[in-house]
Amino acid sequence: MPEVNRRIVLDHRPEATPGPEHFRRDDQPIGELADGQILVRNQYLSIDPAQRGWIGGAGYAEPVAIGAVMRSLAVGQVVATRNAKFTQGECLYGWFGWQDYCAATEAQVIARVDPRQGGVSAGAGLFGICGVTAYLALTELGAPRAGETVLVSTAAGAVGCLVGQIARRLGCRVVGLTGSDDKVRQCLAEFGYQAALNYHAGLSPENLKALCPQGVDVFFDNTAGAIADAVWPLMNIRGRVVQCGTASVSSWEPWPTGPRRERSVLSKRVRYEGFLVFDHLPRFPEVIAQLARWRAEGTLVFHEDIEDGLAHAPAALASVYRGENRGKKMVRVADGERAL
Repeated sequence: MPEVNRRIVLDHRPEATPGPEHFRRDDQPIGELADGQILVRNQYLSIDPAQRGWIGGAGYAEPVAIGAVMRSLAVGQVVATRNAKFTQGECLYGWFGWQDYCAATEAQVIARVDPRQGGVSAGAGLFGICGVTAYLALTELGAPRAGETVLVSTAAGAVGCLVGQIARRLGCRVVGLTGSDDKVRQCLAEFGYQAALNYHAGLSPENLKALCPQGVDVFFDNTAGAIADAVWPLMNIRGRVVQCGTASVSSWEPWPTGPRRERSVLSKRVRYEGFLVFDHLPRFPEVIAQLARWRAEGTLVFHEDIEDGLAHAPAALASVYRGENRGKKMVRVADGERAL
């Protein structure tokens, strides 16, 4: 084990979307563990759109401090422990940051990772916040019923692709909005969508109405902004809107304005609720078990887009905001399969 821990820290706060220029490398010695801590060697960093909010302050968490390791979920292996609840060699998923090693407390651990369920990387992808969010937000808040129309924005993304497949399993008609013609084809061919639209090419009331002739019963919204503005007029009476992300809004200062929702909520009796996966940490094992069963059956498609090297984390994050990723974006820090 090296004596120095490579770390990527926030150098200065971006006004909008973060890029590589907002980070710097800051190596530090690997110190002694305190009682109750574990030393985790990171293997896969999860690159998530929510990290923009974590940098600027997302309303539910303090912003990443200047000079602090960039906040990130990751899968890593325990290489030393002073906590009897964890054993050397096991893999964990938690708040381990953009660095080689993390001296973590028990509170930073979200779930144990079983590599037999799909490899180490699956712990940061399908069995991480993406899979748990897709399953719980759709089934608990969206509560779709067979025959209803479910519309998903960022339909080919790491969350959206799973929402589409789960909704299709539940007997719904599933419609996707995504950012390219290639992703439209992917939605239709791989992710179970019965209709899909490139919102850059044709986000008009007429096109949306053609996709959803019976209106929208469940809108799973990962974007907010102009995309959501176009969808809301199609909401059916007693429809449900799940606000899972706001990816199309690059900054909340000044606060952006748009069409008012209140009259639609009232007249159509729409249920409108936000979903934050960290409110549901006790349910991770249950949801992971269900997703693992579907994966073992071969009925769940999930792609990973992995880059090698800790240094690539800032650029990987920027690529997610440009919509360039083809699957769940991750950065491989150590060779997870051989490190077991």
